[in-house]
Amino acid sequence: MQMDRLYEAVEAKGPVCVGLDTDFSYLPKEFVDSSLTAGENIFRFNKEIIEATKDVAGCYKVQIAYYESYGLDGMLAYKNTLAYLREKNLIAIADVKRGDIAKTAEMYAKAHFDGDFEADFMTLAPYMGMDSIEPYTKYMKEKGKGVFVLCRTSNGGAKDFEYEKLADGRHVYDLVGDKMTAFGEDYMGQHGYSSIGLVIGGTHIEEAKEIRAKYKNAFFLIPGYGAQGGKAEDIAQYLSNGNGGTVNSSRGILLAYKKQPGTGFAEAAYNECVNMKGAIADACSKL
Repeated sequence: MQMDRLYEAVEAKGPVCVGLDTDFSYLPKEFVDSSLTAGENIFRFNKEIIEATKDVAGCYKVQIAYYESYGLDGMLAYKNTLAYLREKNLIAIADVKRGDIAKTAEMYAKAHFDGDFEADFMTLAPYMGMDSIEPYTKYMKEKGKGVFVLCRTSNGGAKDFEYEKLADGRHVYDLVGDKMTAFGEDYMGQHGYSSIGLVIGGTHIEEAKEIRAKYKNAFFLIPGYGAQGGKAEDIAQYLSNGNGGTVNSSRGILLAYKKQPGTGFAEAAYNECVNMKGAIADACSKL
């Protein structure tokens, strides 16, 4: 199953998840080939980033909105990026945040777990209930796929709904986490983690130890590092002996060359991954 693969990749290469949230404006001007489309240039850029970081990154997260914004040209770059990751035997998370019911969810599952846009994992939004999650389990059973369900996110607006209190004193994010981990017990891997993981933002640290202890069998996708303000010492609290989660950085890696004058973008991305991996490992060793 893919969650076992992800655990093993993090064990071997560290918890860094490279966010391929690639906007055309991120590409160095000297790299852009004016004879190619924006999407073709984005794919070229992604390939360079992947090749430079594949030995120091546990996985890759591809945010579909950045590709949708360029229409069919962008979606071809999205397809090609996922295919390239698959060709290199690297783990791809489709950051698509789907959250619709029943038959519609079946179609989303088919779209992103099969065919042109196949990925190893998808991100899902649980607001519409369990029938918006259940259709994905077919692919967990048949193809070993996995999902990351939005639980407690890294954005400021997380406080608007996720932190609201229920009658029993729990937060809304507790309700989501509790239901998803219970549901995920039927999809456990050999390393003790379910195919149903949780998106747990790394920018709110007040409840970090409590959340990690409470959801021991849930692998975390942890956004918020770097550009969003999450620090290594904060992030480390969401990991379990340096594993049990993957830590996403997008702009911090893709635009690292802007903070490393004279260094090519791919080499700068590698350097940022190494620094990020080292900082997280150091923080974990001090817990």
